[in-house]
Amino acid sequence: MDYNGIISATKVALSDVLGHPVDLMTEDSRLIEDLHLDSTTGMELLMAMEESVGLVVDPDGLDMDDFKTVGTFASYVARQTGAAAGEQCP
Repeated sequence: MDYNGIISATKVALSDVLGHPVDLMTEDSRLIEDLHLDSTTGMELLMAMEESVGLVVDPDGLDMDDFKTVGTFASYVARQTGAAAGEQCP
């Protein structure tokens, strides 16, 4: 899956986890401040991404910087799934 596919999967997962559409979400949307993600919904987001894109979460590799924005989260997912190789990932 390429970076844009990860962004799309993140949008779907966020809509499911938050219980409402996130149509105005951009890569610069802040997960905590703008989309109101908390620790519980953050874990639900990770689990949803495990199911949808095959993300394997390494607890030692989690960093709060990866949860700043949708874009930083998508880059984390890309790195963890190997999508960064040869794909457009910031």
